[in-house]
Amino acid sequence: MTKQEAGSALESAPERTPERTAYYKRMEGSNLAPLWEVLHGLVTKEPVSRAQPNLWKYDEVRPFVMEAGEMITAAEAERRVIILENPGLKGESKITQSLYAGLQLILPGEVAPAHRHAASALRFIIEGDGAFTAVDGEKTIMKEGDFVITPSWTWHDHGNDSNQPMVWMDGLDVPIVNLLETSFAENYEDEIFPLDRPDGDSLARYGAGVVPLGYVNKSETSPIFNYPYERTRGALEKMRELEEWDTCHGLKVQYVNPASGDFAMPTIATFMQLLPKGFRGTPYCSTDGTVYSVVEGRGRTVVGVQSLEWGKRDIFVIPSWSHHYHEADEDAVLFSFSDRPVQQKLGLWREQRGNDPIVGFPGA
Repeated sequence: MTKQEAGSALESAPERTPERTAYYKRMEGSNLAPLWEVLHGLVTKEPVSRAQPNLWKYDEVRPFVMEAGEMITAAEAERRVIILENPGLKGESKITQSLYAGLQLILPGEVAPAHRHAASALRFIIEGDGAFTAVDGEKTIMKEGDFVITPSWTWHDHGNDSNQPMVWMDGLDVPIVNLLETSFAENYEDEIFPLDRPDGDSLARYGAGVVPLGYVNKSETSPIFNYPYERTRGALEKMRELEEWDTCHGLKVQYVNPASGDFAMPTIATFMQLLPKGFRGTPYCSTDGTVYSVVEGRGRTVVGVQSLEWGKRDIFVIPSWSHHYHEADEDAVLFSFSDRPVQQKLGLWREQRGNDPIVGFPGA
């Protein structure tokens, strides 16, 4: 095969003749198919995603979330969640090809009963203060902007002892788990898993630059399961003093596992970034489709010719390999998550800043 012929095979299928069509039909009965008919769709020159950029305005979504509280109890639903469904992946319960996201509601006095599952989960608090989540015997009180982890196969329940509704965004790696056909789940015998550690124990033990003597990291997930927003916001504000602004991201930090320095979760990367008033970023794209939640401020993210105008509590998604840039009308803070850890571990992650060469290929 010549170089020209090899290139054309990746762009379109060869011409179909009556003889070839009859040949393909005969193959079907033996569960066979010709690669050359589908090669151009299997091996693409650049990432191709069915996911679409999309913005969920919280003021428009919130009434549906609150109405769910009238339709079904937290106990009856087990998890009362409104799925954030990507318009390009209708009916698949996905916000990107590899990640799930939804908005969970817990009303005052309610408990979402204890269970565990193979999928790893994050909670990012959107509205309210005072509800709790408990993970394997430790409870943490949640506030707006907090990032909370539920590691794979850990018992967890949620409750609300406050006098106001609590809403948070769930992010899970369910599509990855299901792709690999490794899903397990189990309900606990009681509504609440028993507590055996004081509130704040994990943050005190592992979040101060120290670990207990003799500590052995037995999990790829961070031993901290609540990263308070006030600490993260304070770090960004301290970084602002040096004005070391990244042209694409402003000031951006990555949540880490303090025991390893790696991502806080083995399959999901989490970030927080500060965009100063008047910021206009350099175009950027990467192979990890990314979900954003606006914690503070107003602005927009331009994806191709589409402008996503966002404000506080809005959620938006940027699919894989979508060139985009951020603009801030006032100081803005964005939380985001993606499947970057999986891609990096497999040697698949790539990024491009402006018109610079693509970074991430071996030897690049």
